[in-house]
Amino acid sequence: MANAAHLPGIVRASMAMPDIHWGYGLPIGGVIATDIDSGGVITPGAIGFDINCGVRLIRTDLAEEDVRPRIKELIETLFRDVPTGVGSTGDIRLDSKSGKRILVEGAAWAVKEGYGLPEDIDHCEERGALAGADPSKVSPWAYQRDQAQSGTLGSGNHFLEVQVVDEVFRDDAAKAFGIKKGQVTLMIHTGSRGFGHQICVEYAEKMVRLVKESGIMVPAD
Repeated sequence: MANAAHLPGIVRASMAMPDIHWGYGLPIGGVIATDIDSGGVITPGAIGFDINCGVRLIRTDLAEEDVRPRIKELIETLFRDVPTGVGSTGDIRLDSKSGKRILVEGAAWAVKEGYGLPEDIDHCEERGALAGADPSKVSPWAYQRDQAQSGTLGSGNHFLEVQVVDEVFRDDAAKAFGIKKGQVTLMIHTGSRGFGHQICVEYAEKMVRLVKESGIMVPAD
């Protein structure tokens, strides 16, 4: 985090979130912003090798007493239906055309394919897709790595948990999110798998060269 604070154009500070742990170039859970008008830069270490990796909380209409008697059956179903682990593949098969659609449409692609509801998009930043996405900037090898991994959980610190709201600390925030004590939720932590990793590897290699050519001095540990 201290090294990241040396990046040109840093805004205020280099910040560490509660989940901080070792990463490449910037810790996972590290957050920085740079100002382009002050010489700010884009760093692949902050974007991450698992691009768009993050956590989503899905609320349900179920209470703990509804789920606990069937928890064994539920866990077995999750292990059966959710592909996990290194190199895991799922039922979704993509060609380069559909892979490019995902990059441009984002969450809207998932909704169109039946993997979500239209109202889900309303709860996503930028409605689940950033304007200006250019799929031509992604290599054929990255698309190939993506063909069988969409819809999989992956490995490492990724997880899918069935949770219960044990305590509410802020009633106003809980009400805004439709959360109440005793409610069953799902929490999913995953990212872009080999697809994002390949993209980041390729661009990190280019940026390492550019950093040296531009004379940007960033400490290395």
